[in-house]
Amino acid sequence: MPEHPLWTPSPDRIAAANLTAFMKGVQDRHDAILEDYSDIYAWSIAHIEDFWRELWAFCGVKGEGPGARILLDGDKMPGAQFFPDAKLNFAENLLTRNDDGDAIVFRAEDKLRRRMSWRELNEAVSRTAQALAAEGVGEGDRVAGFMPNMPETVVAMLAATSLGAVWSSCSPDFGIQGVLDRFGQIEPKVLFCPDGYYYAGKTIHTLDKVAAFTRDLPSVTRIVVVPLLSEAPDLAALDARAVGMAEFQAPFEAREIAFRRVDFNSPLYIMYSSGTTGKPKCIVHGVGGTLLQHLKEHRLQSDVKPGDRVFYFTTCGWMMWNWLVSGLASEATLLLYDGSPFHPDGNVLFDYAEAEKATLFGTSAKYIDALKKAGLNPKATHDLSALRLIASTGSPLVAEGFDYVYDSIKSNVCLSSISGGTDIVSCFVLGNPIGPVWRGEIQARGLGLAVEVWDEAGNPVIGEKGELVCVKPFPCMPIYFWDDSDGQRYRAAYFERFPGVWCHGDYVELTSHGGMIVYGRSDATLNPGGVRIGTAEIYRQVEQLPEVIEAIVIGQEWQGDVRVVLFVRLAPDAVLDEALEAAIKKRIREGCTPRHVPARILAVADIPRTKSGKIVELAVRDVVHGRAIKNLEALANPEALDNFRDRPELGQ
Repeated sequence: MPEHPLWTPSPDRIAAANLTAFMKGVQDRHDAILEDYSDIYAWSIAHIEDFWRELWAFCGVKGEGPGARILLDGDKMPGAQFFPDAKLNFAENLLTRNDDGDAIVFRAEDKLRRRMSWRELNEAVSRTAQALAAEGVGEGDRVAGFMPNMPETVVAMLAATSLGAVWSSCSPDFGIQGVLDRFGQIEPKVLFCPDGYYYAGKTIHTLDKVAAFTRDLPSVTRIVVVPLLSEAPDLAALDARAVGMAEFQAPFEAREIAFRRVDFNSPLYIMYSSGTTGKPKCIVHGVGGTLLQHLKEHRLQSDVKPGDRVFYFTTCGWMMWNWLVSGLASEATLLLYDGSPFHPDGNVLFDYAEAEKATLFGTSAKYIDALKKAGLNPKATHDLSALRLIASTGSPLVAEGFDYVYDSIKSNVCLSSISGGTDIVSCFVLGNPIGPVWRGEIQARGLGLAVEVWDEAGNPVIGEKGELVCVKPFPCMPIYFWDDSDGQRYRAAYFERFPGVWCHGDYVELTSHGGMIVYGRSDATLNPGGVRIGTAEIYRQVEQLPEVIEAIVIGQEWQGDVRVVLFVRLAPDAVLDEALEAAIKKRIREGCTPRHVPARILAVADIPRTKSGKIVELAVRDVVHGRAIKNLEALANPEALDNFRDRPELGQ
């Protein structure tokens, strides 16, 4: 454990932080002594109702309420309800500005650059909302986006939610069956789609794909085609339901938006589990819980202020898109990027961050590792003086990734490794802008979330590995699963392991600093000889070797036990010979334990991953054991599974 943190905020930075102002208000009104993050965290979970009421007021939430009742049935998990008497509108809280400043900046690789002011955003939302209403869209109806990460996607979401409708999206790289597995369950009334998109310098047309899946979506009464490749897309491939975005909006003049306020716990978003073991679960998130949680994470945990410029590399099929667009509620400018983060080279996102003076730069741990392996040094090549926070998620950021950020990207920056997921459309553990960053550790547990680490027997532990649990209710729990009337699937997903306690499925360790280390998903942990091993521990060691680009590890059932099998994707000139295999084993033995050392190491040409870029250990494990993969459409590269099928080395 290092003796000194990698970064500590200056006194001026602490004094100017939103969190400091919030703590002062709490201290004054509640006679609390709050000197640092640990104090405000302890207060927030000891006084949950007061915390969320204070957050509502601090963030200036627009709505009717919050009312006297903050938490109903607070002893029930699931079943607790926050702000049962409040009414609000999500879009209204994201559109508090209406001026000529930048609301959205957009780049589609090197093909397209656009800006949209707050005034233009409000006008576009107004016209689109009127068009949706004319189409019969109202409270509770579903509006879907098969869309790139572009301004019109934000417009469509805000227009739908301004009416009290429910938004759901996936990215246009999804296959036909993958779309039907998602949108077919929720039966949207209107679908937004592009004429195509750009990726890695290629032009990819999508209308034939849209025509194929919309034939099996009879609930869709209108297909709205958004131009990206062409100003006037050819709609001939589609049926009579299709209309261009301009034509859809044409009958309506921009006017003041009629925001429909709905109950705090009304549905806002439908999101999807990865779906690699069958049809994805449709996870329904509420209006108020999503808004409050994102406001908290942006303003208090990420110190986002009005005028900040917020970037996150994401697609519309990943919950980080939903997280990103909520930045509008803090009056920040959204920096949207659609395409490959390595086209034409690995500098493209830093070129964008420099040009637009990004204050928050969000990406994945895999991207940071790829930059490191490519030897890029943005600190020397780019002016990132405006950048205050770098966020990383998608998989655990290893300690060496922390070193790389501070050595090669920026030294005076708050590095917030964050972790949560689609299940809560937010984070359980994330940044603390007034506290230090320790090597290899996520800084803090989220305010208002009673997060603990439990051992196998359900006892809380510190400094030991265990299950990430949340022992008290929180507003951003899903309000329900779609088509789960008795709540059985919902309870099974989170409350079966420890009744009455949310068990998230992450294998973690709570550190002495109050931070968190994530070792991988609980269902992917290895168990040789009855000893649990987190997969991230092995990846950290193996992927430091220059010959290894990335790795995936599974537990193979073998002779009545489990043995560790490691697959590696090698650098172009590398060969998995005896010397490299010995180096890998030595690295794992010395960096982890002898129990972590794999019984078999095999080279593969590619590693399967989800559409959001996460490697799929469970799918590989199933292929190795000859079990069927029920939903290949959930994978970005399902053909990669062939690398793991019928390997003779695994029968020895």
